[in-house]
Amino acid sequence: MPDVFSKTKRSEVMSRIRGHGNKETELALIQLMRTHKIKGWRRGSTILGKPDFVFPALRVAVFVDGCFWHGCPRCYRRPATNRKFWDTKIARNKERDKLVTRTLRKSDWNVLRIREHALRKPLQVIDRINKILDAHCRNQR
Repeated sequence: MPDVFSKTKRSEVMSRIRGHGNKETELALIQLMRTHKIKGWRRGSTILGKPDFVFPALRVAVFVDGCFWHGCPRCYRRPATNRKFWDTKIARNKERDKLVTRTLRKSDWNVLRIREHALRKPLQVIDRINKILDAHCRNQR
């Protein structure tokens, strides 16, 4: 069935749709942190980049990056159609991720980015989180 909108109008309509995170991966990380009694995190932070989880007392921002949307070198599969659009979109997402990480670190935030596929090895994810939290707890003393 052909699109009822022109290409320009469809682009305008789609540009107004805003994502609200990857619910499934965020819920998986919440469950992991609760199971391993990791406390002090908050969601819905308004700091730059809108991290999925923030440990405000320790200034730690945690992003759970979907493998497709963030161009994971291990998992990303380039779509067969509309390649120019997707190449540009994913490249912009990756550049934005770098900028957000760099800017937050310059503002004395520690940034942890967890790829979606990493959640398949939950103990490794928990180890990464604990290491960054432990390092900051030592630095806070």
